[in-house]
Amino acid sequence: MPTDLPPDLLAAVANHWGFRALRPLQTEAIRAVLNRRDSMVVMPTGGGKSLCYQAPALVRDGLTVVVSPLIALMKDQVDGLTRNGISAVRLDSTLTASERTEATAAIRSGQTRLVFVSPERLVNTGTAQLLREAGAHTVAIDEAHCISHWGHDFRPEYRMLARLREFFPGSSIHAYTATATEQVRNDIIAQLNLKKPEVLVGNFDRPNLTYRVLPQVDMISQIRDVLDRHKDEAGIVYCLRRADVDTVSQTLKRAKYRVVPYHAGMTAEQRKQSHDAFASEEADIVVATIAFGMGIDRSNVRFVIHACVPKTIEHYQQETGRAGRDGLPSECLLLFSIADVVALKRIMEKSATEANVGPEIVAGAKKQLDQMTHYASGATCRHKALVQHFGQQYDTPNCGACDICLGDTQDVPDAQVIAQKILSCVARVGESFGVNHVIDVLRGADTEAVRSRGHNALSTYGLLKEMAKPQIRDHVFQLLGQDVLAQSDGEYPVLKLTPASWAVMKGQKTVRLIQLKKAATEATAAGKTEKGTLPAGSDPELFELLRQLRRQHAARLSVPPYQIFADTILAELARCRPTTFERMRQVSGIGDVKLREFGTPFLNAIVNHSQAHKLSTDLPPPRESTSPPAAAPSAKPNTTKQLSFSLFRDGSSLEDVIHQTKLTRPTVCDHLADFIRQEKPESVLAWVSEDVCERVAAAAEQHGTARLKPVYLALNEEVNYDAIRVVFAFLDSQRGA
Repeated sequence: MPTDLPPDLLAAVANHWGFRALRPLQTEAIRAVLNRRDSMVVMPTGGGKSLCYQAPALVRDGLTVVVSPLIALMKDQVDGLTRNGISAVRLDSTLTASERTEATAAIRSGQTRLVFVSPERLVNTGTAQLLREAGAHTVAIDEAHCISHWGHDFRPEYRMLARLREFFPGSSIHAYTATATEQVRNDIIAQLNLKKPEVLVGNFDRPNLTYRVLPQVDMISQIRDVLDRHKDEAGIVYCLRRADVDTVSQTLKRAKYRVVPYHAGMTAEQRKQSHDAFASEEADIVVATIAFGMGIDRSNVRFVIHACVPKTIEHYQQETGRAGRDGLPSECLLLFSIADVVALKRIMEKSATEANVGPEIVAGAKKQLDQMTHYASGATCRHKALVQHFGQQYDTPNCGACDICLGDTQDVPDAQVIAQKILSCVARVGESFGVNHVIDVLRGADTEAVRSRGHNALSTYGLLKEMAKPQIRDHVFQLLGQDVLAQSDGEYPVLKLTPASWAVMKGQKTVRLIQLKKAATEATAAGKTEKGTLPAGSDPELFELLRQLRRQHAARLSVPPYQIFADTILAELARCRPTTFERMRQVSGIGDVKLREFGTPFLNAIVNHSQAHKLSTDLPPPRESTSPPAAAPSAKPNTTKQLSFSLFRDGSSLEDVIHQTKLTRPTVCDHLADFIRQEKPESVLAWVSEDVCERVAAAAEQHGTARLKPVYLALNEEVNYDAIRVVFAFLDSQRGA
């Protein structure tokens, strides 16, 4: 763990958490705490924010106060710390009188150095005085975006934290969040009155997540498609309304899925039962409104489904970020419907009226929803769109982990003509009708509503009669998402034209429409999207055996299974198959406390299974790789990819393959990178020169292979991105050989 941090802190991280290396930005964030310099830290979900304030507390006298928005979240963190052999307490309304007395005594005596508390308890009771007198010197604010009106989860009680300087005048204040635009970051800094803070912003990209957006057609069927290809794996389904949660969860229960509901209309006890069932792995799936999430720390969620459009891109990033927190490949599906957008806008207006909120807040909320709509309707790489929304660059030409880059979609032929027909029909009906009526006219429907208005005599009547209704509806939604078409507010929204509409009809502006490829649809329905989430060499049977053993110990101790060992740890144990405490201690995430408590039963299980199946044991640790995890492909290689592979086997150059396949250069480069990783050729000199190979390999030794741009810049921009990608793929193939 090469860093300039104090040796006793690094030893504490290794002993208690079992980490022998820190993640990006953790060193800088920890240093800010140790130096008592205010900080604003933005790290993606699963990036290790909590370690940044927990670890320094172990090597300093006095108290670290952690402000958290939910009791469940506080309890989860305290329980996790206790399991790691660290003393921590929480102060909340669920404590009994004796528990509160015990916690207070631990604070006053210096027995504990970490105290978790809600903002309202900290500000409105005598808690601040208790903590100040006990030597509080650091205040860490978790989920800090809750303080900002511009944040996606504003909580009025967080505004009370503006008084922190008053309560803890000599303390440093540190704000932590997973999701915040520059506007939100600046607002947090201003609201908390941070003094010359260290601002640390991590990479917003989550390369292990595969993002897909599908038009919502048959919601239950589409949800079940995802559930069936993630059998016995954990997932979250988000719905817009409480009634939707009840309907979806009951339907899935009848289909024999292990599912629980979660929404604000349930009693506190019912919500707790659902929360605990999901955390303890008694249930695989939770169907919820967005109220669910911040109180759960389950790291092995393998899929997140949005059965409704999120309010903001920040919400979407935060909610999808609950998948794959352990770094293993996971899937995120958004079922998009413009009807949800209309419903959300109505809800926003109603809520604003009831709360007497100013029009600028409503306008801001609608603008954020429009940004989400544009994302869902867009034809840009999903990873790139998300990263750029948060003000960062995305240099990878093809992410290999979204519907756009995986080739699940294709351009609609004659999109311009189709768009002109739709817009012309809206004009012909006088911009006075909704989506369904316009579609009926375009399809030439013989209905009373169409005939009585004389719309069967319009020039646009039947112009798209050969096209299915859901297909036209999807095209309309895409035009709305591109601002080429508008929709009025109110209970019965009608389609309206915009200046862009007329530009399209006059041929002055072009539009792009996309559709699902038939092959991708069939592959998804057949359940071929899953590539397997275990790392190479990890024995699946042993992994499942260890999961069962973990579940048994969790039940015995009444704790969530992930607090014993994360899935990533079990996967590595199933790969390296240690037989001694020394070997097991080398696995990242296994500290001394857990080794003592669980080492023997897990080692016995590994040894017995390995002997029974004649598996080799005590394999060396994997070589550290800076390459992002591979994402699950949507289907088997298509025929064009197979053709590319065949040509590459014959030694064809990039230009030859581009010419023969009629594919774009980025697509052929993707095929070549996949070919190299899969077939592991002895050389790549057919595609890059020996000099380029050596230069890129040397630069990669210094900068890693996670991103292309650092190597591109290190080589004075003299080697193009295509060549760098080819060499990166070759280096990866050699590591895995």
